[in-house]
Amino acid sequence: MPCQDPCQLSIITPTLNEENYLPLLLESIRKQDFRDYEIIIADAGSKDKTLEIAKNYNCKIIEGGLPAKGRNNGAEIAQGNLFLFLDADVVLPQFFFEKTLREFRKRELDIASFFLLPKEQGKIASFLFNLFYNFPILLLEKILPHAAMGILVKKEIFKKLNGFDKSITLAEDHDFARRAKKIGKYGIIKSNKIFVSIRRFRKDGWLKIVLKYFLCELHMIFIGPVRFGRYFEKK
Repeated sequence: MPCQDPCQLSIITPTLNEENYLPLLLESIRKQDFRDYEIIIADAGSKDKTLEIAKNYNCKIIEGGLPAKGRNNGAEIAQGNLFLFLDADVVLPQFFFEKTLREFRKRELDIASFFLLPKEQGKIASFLFNLFYNFPILLLEKILPHAAMGILVKKEIFKKLNGFDKSITLAEDHDFARRAKKIGKYGIIKSNKIFVSIRRFRKDGWLKIVLKYFLCELHMIFIGPVRFGRYFEKK
């Protein structure tokens, strides 16, 4: 059984109608040998079975909203000294916690993120993830942090930053990592990858998604965080 308060690790996930994906994440957590955690679901008003699923897995449930708000709300009630922010459509590999925490401590990191691989196995999808995300974030690790789908951060760093910026509408996770690097040590976990859904790519197309985030990257570098448009859409 997961730990009782207080615990070492607080896993925080924002949700909105995630009945098809949340069970996969929660089951991948349950299968781990590591048990010193709590799971907090910050829900933005799901109309499907998301909350029922969360209750069945003994998750704490709190009101959410847009991703930044949901993460911040979850952090407010978190008991762990480390926060792990995961998207609802993530799946963790075996021995994830042991390998990640060992590397995090060995490298004396304050915030870390992960390489991403598609859950849906396929050479083309894996190649595209490596080409457009994994290789660039490794190349830029020391100068321009990135953090998507999974972020591990010390509670004290999160508090000093006042959490995620709720006014940002796209790539608030990258913004958080870049602010965190100014006061702590950032790194990409090399001993683990996390598996993510390619549902957004199937819906909008690879070209559109890559172009959107490329333009977002340029905006962040030369102008500042993106504070317009709509990001968090009902699925």
